[in-house]
Amino acid sequence: MIKSIAVSLMFLMIFIGVSWAGPPFRTDDPDPVDYQHGEFYLATQYEKDKEVTYGTAPHIELNYGIVPNAMVHLIAPYAFNRPEGAPTKRGYGDTEVGVKYRFINDEEEHFMVGTFPLLELPTGNSDQGLGAGHTMYFIPLWFQKSWGPWQTYGGGGFWRNPGTGNKDYWFFGKEVQYAITTMLTLGAELFGQTKTTDTGMNRTGYTIGAIVNLTDYHHLLFSAGSDIHGENRFSAYFAYLYTFGPHGGEK
Repeated sequence: MIKSIAVSLMFLMIFIGVSWAGPPFRTDDPDPVDYQHGEFYLATQYEKDKEVTYGTAPHIELNYGIVPNAMVHLIAPYAFNRPEGAPTKRGYGDTEVGVKYRFINDEEEHFMVGTFPLLELPTGNSDQGLGAGHTMYFIPLWFQKSWGPWQTYGGGGFWRNPGTGNKDYWFFGKEVQYAITTMLTLGAELFGQTKTTDTGMNRTGYTIGAIVNLTDYHHLLFSAGSDIHGENRFSAYFAYLYTFGPHGGEK
């Protein structure tokens, strides 16, 4: 019983690490959804280390272009938390809201710069390990460059992570992807994160993933990855994405 409580508390301190930035990767890009266009994700994410398994099953993500170069963002998760040797807890998790704003868009050079501040609201039950129990925020800077079928984006930012035993931390990531066809894009990322708790570890890791465009409106995204150094954490992500807008489904 004591071990289960301790592991659940540890889960609360690392819970923010669940959050994915640019599906299906942790690293994000500066490219918002086009004005009056939107994205609807029905997704699940899974993370496991030697002491706890946790994630969402499922979560809903909504993005909508409210003005040119800016979109609003919402994630509403149904979370789960299963410490090793203990029952699984399920319930509504922490809500994520944000605004992505692109302030440089050089169409001739195919280069973009933007920011995507996020706010994590403590709507999950922290006693059950389904939320962090406090409000957190992320302030990043993202860059993107495209040439032919290749695209790369990356950057990073600062997470404010209050709470007893917690530490504010930095996240950095770099992603590269290649459009094999109009239907299939493959990508990979490397990421790094400073420790999120007093007793935690700095992390570096990788993710590989793919985006499948079934039609202009319907898409599948999936990825998997692991720590190279840190907490030996395995992660996986799968989503169905529906894109919509006044002139068709494309972003």
